[in-house]
Amino acid sequence: MLEGQLYKDSDPADRRSSDEPLIERAQMKIQNRLLAETRRSKILEWLKEEGSARVRTLADAFGVSEVTMRQDLERLEADGHIERQHGGAFLKSVPEQVRDMALQHRENMDAKQRIGRAAAQLVGDGETIVLDSGSTTTEVAANLRTRRDMTVITNALNIALMLGAESGFEVHMTGGHFKAPTLSLSGERSADYFRGLFAQKLFLATAALDLEAGLTYPALSDIPVKRAMIEAAERVYLVADSSKIGARSFSSLGGIDLVHTLITDDGIRDEDRAAIEAAGVNVIIA
Repeated sequence: MLEGQLYKDSDPADRRSSDEPLIERAQMKIQNRLLAETRRSKILEWLKEEGSARVRTLADAFGVSEVTMRQDLERLEADGHIERQHGGAFLKSVPEQVRDMALQHRENMDAKQRIGRAAAQLVGDGETIVLDSGSTTTEVAANLRTRRDMTVITNALNIALMLGAESGFEVHMTGGHFKAPTLSLSGERSADYFRGLFAQKLFLATAALDLEAGLTYPALSDIPVKRAMIEAAERVYLVADSSKIGARSFSSLGGIDLVHTLITDDGIRDEDRAAIEAAGVNVIIA
């Protein structure tokens, strides 16, 4: 009874003061958990782009200790997304995916197919173009098969195999590091290939497009390649379905002003289209 009486007679302000550290600790735990979940989501995006990565590379990129990164990878493994190996991890789906020549990102395919058809209409016979790797640019390539006297430069193995089998195409592939999830070649050697080359058009892919963050991607290795592609092209067409607009990924290529035209689907919001056009970018709705 004395304990209850003492609590009852105490100042409510004192009770609030004594509870504040507990509340702050609880809030901090929630915040840390949310940050960890967000980080793990970005790590999975990275692995879906790169296929594999070293613990040290991921820890440096995300600004955490290697111990924390190993814990994140343990959680992703427990969730069935990846397999850990000594010093790193790899995406579980990679071996089967490469055998089937399948791309990792196959969502929103109806929109991507419409974008691919609209983009292909901008290409005439006899042109030299650059095709970036990705599921949407693959749809562009699929709609180019009837063209003639075309020169195509690409870092995408699946696109090279697709168009290289057509009699009207001369296909050039970059060198570089093979990335299984995107069936592409990447890194500085891939970027070096574009030095001294000139193309009329580039069809560029992106993971996300935001007016403030610009064009962003899940990992770092593609950034030099995409910059080199842009420098080699007279006009840059960004092919991106509307789900990517307003989103942000991990690493930035640069602002929206890097591209001349955005080809997207009718899911784009009116305010987003107006803002992109106000930035000087033409918008084509497929």
